Amino acid sequence: MAATVAGMTKHELKEIIESTVEQKLLELLGDPDQDLVLKKSVKVRLLRQRKAVASGQRGESLSVIAKRLGLG
Repeated sequence: MAATVAGMTKHELKEIIESTVEQKLLELLGDPDQDLVLKKSVKVRLLRQRKAVASGQRGESLSVIAKRLGLG
């Protein structure tokens, strides 16, 4: 790549900007809990809730919520 912005092609400049924005977004929005360990009791509860939602015992479908909010 060229040493100065003036010497860069549009494509080179676009690549640098995209790379910089991506790096900053990952830095700002990365997962702050990435290295933490989930307690077994929490994991069991989340799995139980997922099964309840999948079987229809808990939660509402997106279409029902959209209708209630006047979006569908």
